[in-house]
Amino acid sequence: MLGVELKNVVKAYDGITIIQGANLQIKKGEFVVFVGPSGCGKSTLMRTIAGLEEITGGEISIHGEVINDTPPSKRGVAMVFQSYALYPHMNVYDNMAFSLKLQKVPKEEINERVEKAAKSLQMTNLLGRLPRNLSGGQRQRVAIGRAIIREPKVFLFDEPLSNLDANLRSNTRIEIAKLHKRLEATMLYVTHDQVEAMTLADRIVVLNKGVIQQFGTPDDLYKSPDNLFVAGFIGSPKMNFIETEDSVDAQNIVNNIENRLDNKKNLVKTVGIRPEHINLSNSEEAKFTGVVDLVENLGEYMIYYVKLNHGEVITVKSDNPDYLNIGDTAYLNCDDSKFYFFDDKEKAVK
Repeated sequence: MLGVELKNVVKAYDGITIIQGANLQIKKGEFVVFVGPSGCGKSTLMRTIAGLEEITGGEISIHGEVINDTPPSKRGVAMVFQSYALYPHMNVYDNMAFSLKLQKVPKEEINERVEKAAKSLQMTNLLGRLPRNLSGGQRQRVAIGRAIIREPKVFLFDEPLSNLDANLRSNTRIEIAKLHKRLEATMLYVTHDQVEAMTLADRIVVLNKGVIQQFGTPDDLYKSPDNLFVAGFIGSPKMNFIETEDSVDAQNIVNNIENRLDNKKNLVKTVGIRPEHINLSNSEEAKFTGVVDLVENLGEYMIYYVKLNHGEVITVKSDNPDYLNIGDTAYLNCDDSKFYFFDDKEKAVK
């Protein structure tokens, strides 16, 4: 059964279309992450599923039931926001139990559900505390616990970790991953953080300007991007792009590549290379030659910014201990299987 389905969903404000015909089929129990640049529509799309925004056109279904006209409280969804939105005068227990009390759920059942959620999030000892006495990570766990006890069909997370420091983000991300495995629930998650997306997701939705660019596993998006945007968005440091019209080296790569392109070589306008796939080599093996423009030493690896002969600066990620200095000549190579190719419409040539 599908957990969530979107059919040609459109959202417009004052004649400006924010979501442009989104189509998605999300499996029940799947963890799907929405990523994209600021303003791409990922949070808006999440809010339409929650019912906090009315759609302009199309159809949204949860567990096979169309919910276009269903109020948010009746959709079977629970949303965790970027802000914790806890009641400051209520302790953790009362914050988590509040929605159930409004629904007049029996006290014994409330106790059972709160205790179960608190145990799953390892915060049983926090139930008597007020929010002001909690850390940021603990407050976010309370917000998640408040969603859990509602026993929704779908969990919606809108950048829930963005207010936390790096260490808390990492720890809370691990807790969310464990929670998904325990609950086997459908979870939709908005983030701008690639690490969160790649480590949490069963599949990722990449959005740009309100259009779904690709929907696939983290491995699909990294190894087989559908277009230039996805290729450049997924991966850190981002993929290098070299135009064949500007670079004789790039033209030679396309002309000499074996098997992969067959009769499509004339379609290629851009060659893509991930920084981690470029090797420092000797001059005889080099596919590119350039001069080191800048060096970043990150301890476990080096980031080199190399200005190629035609003026393009590309990024090289290397754990080679014999590192280069600014002004040195860099001879760069890459296995043919690691090149990516794109046409003049920025679509992948595969």
